[in-house]
Amino acid sequence: MKFSKQTLVLLLSIFFVIIMLFYTFEETTIFWYLYTFTLLVGMAIAMLAGKFDDELPTWKYLILGIGYGTILYAIVRLGNIIVSKVEPGMLKTVSKFLETYGPNNIWHYLLLIFIIVVGEELFWRGYVQQQLKQWFTPIVAVVFTSVLFALSVAISGFVLGAIAALIAGLMWGFLYEWKKSMPLIIVAHEVFILLLFMIIPLN
Repeated sequence: MKFSKQTLVLLLSIFFVIIMLFYTFEETTIFWYLYTFTLLVGMAIAMLAGKFDDELPTWKYLILGIGYGTILYAIVRLGNIIVSKVEPGMLKTVSKFLETYGPNNIWHYLLLIFIIVVGEELFWRGYVQQQLKQWFTPIVAVVFTSVLFALSVAISGFVLGAIAALIAGLMWGFLYEWKKSMPLIIVAHEVFILLLFMIIPLN
């Protein structure tokens, strides 16, 4: 990996986000404010240092986004059912995570939908993944970014959430490389979140 100013910005950005998330998951009372702040900074970095693809017409990325968001929700739902049969005790970690960090008022949902989801996609898929492609193949960049994305959830100690984040990161990462449409990835993420937390919650 050739070291340059661009490389330094990338490494410092990832370091900042990970360190902030360590602190954020410790401060449960102000979790939503810190998490939103972290993603706003990540979004700003991505917009200043990155470039986003948008090669699909609006109708197409909306339809595909709804479809892929629903598919990911179905995968997570299926995983939840399998875990409930194989190791039901692990589902307590889901309830504990949601009780501690889950959205519980309209303010949280607005932050989640309009800032956090957008910030995660712009930073991880739009910036980190694309920067890594300067040194690695697209496949390696997607996998590496997905692992980092999963790590950002694993910091909380929520293992099932980290696994779900890894699967989501791989799906959205490869989808972005395939369709070259950031709006598609954001819509898919939004649909997944709406299904998961508002329309058909797991619990």
